[in-house]
Amino acid sequence: MTETTTIAAISTAQAPGGIGLIRISGPQAQEIADKVFTAKSGKKLAGEKGYTVHYGRVHDEAGEIDEAIAINYRAPASFTGENVTELSCHGGLYLLRRTLRALYHAGARPAQPGEFTRRAFLNGKMGLTEAESVMELISARGDQAARAALAGRDGALERRIAAVKETLVGAAAHLEAWADYPEEEIPEVNEDELQRIFFDAGRELDRLLQSFDAGRALREGVDTVIAGKPNAGKSTLMNLLAGCERSIVTDVEGTTRDIVEETVLVGGIPLRLADTAGLRDTDDAVERIGVERARKRLESAQLVLAVFDSSRKMGEEDRRLAHACRNVPALAVVNKSDLPTKLDYSYIQKYFQHIVVLSAKNGDGLEELAKAIGKVLKTSEIDPNEGLLFTERQREAARRAKESLEEAERALQIGMTLDAVTVSLEGAVASLLELTGEKVTDAVVDEVFSRFCVGK
Repeated sequence: MTETTTIAAISTAQAPGGIGLIRISGPQAQEIADKVFTAKSGKKLAGEKGYTVHYGRVHDEAGEIDEAIAINYRAPASFTGENVTELSCHGGLYLLRRTLRALYHAGARPAQPGEFTRRAFLNGKMGLTEAESVMELISARGDQAARAALAGRDGALERRIAAVKETLVGAAAHLEAWADYPEEEIPEVNEDELQRIFFDAGRELDRLLQSFDAGRALREGVDTVIAGKPNAGKSTLMNLLAGCERSIVTDVEGTTRDIVEETVLVGGIPLRLADTAGLRDTDDAVERIGVERARKRLESAQLVLAVFDSSRKMGEEDRRLAHACRNVPALAVVNKSDLPTKLDYSYIQKYFQHIVVLSAKNGDGLEELAKAIGKVLKTSEIDPNEGLLFTERQREAARRAKESLEEAERALQIGMTLDAVTVSLEGAVASLLELTGEKVTDAVVDEVFSRFCVGK
């Protein structure tokens, strides 16, 4: 791509900080920077090589603005693949915005959301999945999400897709050559070998698709409800996970009457916790509203931590909770392990595959709880470093590829012509090309980069 405009934007957060960075990219990056930056050495950035650093001051028509460091990059050895200059000033918003206005006055135009990364994609500096991983890396909320995003930025997902795509392209090329050049000495198509190729490719796409929800849990977090009867220890568990006194804890039943919310990291998974009112029948009008809200929240939760009091016998409220958790991702938290046990576990075992015994009061069993949450959400089954599907766009492209592959496989099994098999196979390849951005419409590209922040 040849871009004729030069863009500029603040690439650090729109808040005061120690250092602020303004990025300028385009054919006139150095010439425009020279109009607002004067190096102490007297050298002009336009005459300097790439990967050089210069100290000086930035200014506008009214005078000097701040001292600054200018870093020069030359095409194609830059993030965008274009000429780039980055100006690092003190991180006051007034200073940065005044410097940016000076750059606009000097001939740069404002960068659109994601335009720097978009230019990097269009200039072949990265694939579309790698570009999408940039925003995932910026918005990562935990260690595993950051590792997955960094692996995506390094091309892990693109390599997984490329391995499948190359196998299918080879098969499609063989089918087309066999059909189009019967007089040539082309090896006969082996249908058993084709079936094996389809099976292996389909299995890899299945693995990618099955890991999507677990990967999304790492990135976006999980709506999690802490439910149980009054005084089971829900609020104590909430405070343990939050690391502070987030919920009021007393010996009085019905203390929690509304939903108390907090986002925490448990085993690297962001959980949007909701501590709910104790589930019981009550004549208190206010508490009854809280209980009803708790029941509705339980039905829509992505994860339920069902809390049972091991120091008390199983009650009707406990049975109702176990029954309500049958159709939602849930695990049983048997609390108060520091007290003598009176609870019969046999009923709980009928409804929950995962049971954790802990003491929310002193923190015993917290590590086991984190491991159990990973098993329920299946995050423990994925390797963040091997490449995951990040976005709904990627998931949909992979789904269409799998669907086309299944059509090719069925056509082969029922004895349809190899031309029909080839058409479906080419559909699978086209979807994979769209996934990686090798064959993608402008509308899709616009949609991808519209989700980026300005300056990236």
